[in-house]
Amino acid sequence: MTTESLTVALTFNKKKDASPKSGEPEDLYAEFDADETIQGISKALKSAGHSVILVEADEKAYSKLKKLKDRIDIVFNIAEGLKGESRESFIPAICELLGIPYTGSGPLTLALTLDKARTKEILKYHRIPTPKFQVFNNSSEKLNSNLKFPLIVKPLREGSSKGIKNNSLVNNENELRCRVGNMIRDYEQPAIVEEFIACREFTVGILGNDDPRILPIVEIKFNNLPGHMNKFDSYEAKWIYDNPKSEHDPLICPAKLSKKLESKIKKVCLDAYRVLGCKDWCRIDIRVRSGIPYILELNALPGMIPDPKENSRFPRAAFTAGMGYDDIINEVLNLALKRYKCAK
Repeated sequence: MTTESLTVALTFNKKKDASPKSGEPEDLYAEFDADETIQGISKALKSAGHSVILVEADEKAYSKLKKLKDRIDIVFNIAEGLKGESRESFIPAICELLGIPYTGSGPLTLALTLDKARTKEILKYHRIPTPKFQVFNNSSEKLNSNLKFPLIVKPLREGSSKGIKNNSLVNNENELRCRVGNMIRDYEQPAIVEEFIACREFTVGILGNDDPRILPIVEIKFNNLPGHMNKFDSYEAKWIYDNPKSEHDPLICPAKLSKKLESKIKKVCLDAYRVLGCKDWCRIDIRVRSGIPYILELNALPGMIPDPKENSRFPRAAFTAGMGYDDIINEVLNLALKRYKCAK
């Protein structure tokens, strides 16, 4: 959109190792970004002629951005937030308070899409298919009789398959209550229990605002997982068995779909994107049963690991569409710039 050189503040939370000695789960910082992603995005922005200032989204982020306000033109936000039920809203809320333009969805959308139950309530209201669910604040709550096993147990407010382990798939009430109790203890938040759609799994990248476009659809295959592994995109499947050293590629992109099913998937994803107020970009995870796409969750801050061997889902879809990594990043920046220009 623009050839003008801008000063961009890149806001992020940097990945660090969990401390088992302190009782931290191994995937505590799974959503945060490694140096390669932070530097990859910075390099991409610089390739378009922009200057980049790195701003870690810690407790001092407000004062940092306040000091930078008159120097920066826009914030490129990938920060997941440190803590709290609306942590992903942290940087966008600061930007709105200070009057700084920023990329991606706003505080309300990020708060809603982080909370799987609130997302699903909105989807259900708009008659967009999503699996049946129940939120547990403690492990002794009565199980809704409408939920049929097998069920899958997830932390209510996490992404990157954080907390979704191989044993998150449960087949009876004893397993359910054990997993729910451990989930609430380890991740210090409610657990969401969801019916398990035991069919094909896809992830769908979207770019745009007024006329958003869907990138080539990615199918995630689980046939190469060891026999003891359940067939869903668990933390182990995503981060352990799918790694750069693996000879097996679990992603198929573009997914092999009938025209009818592809059309259905695109429609439900665009409907969800719009009703939840997503801006610039998003990645949506779905499973399909009996020809019906069920939305699992929306990732309004999609992962952007640069190395193609890492199989980061959004980049994989964009690469298939013929975009380079730098193209993706600058497309998101330009979409945000266009939004703010039109708003004036």
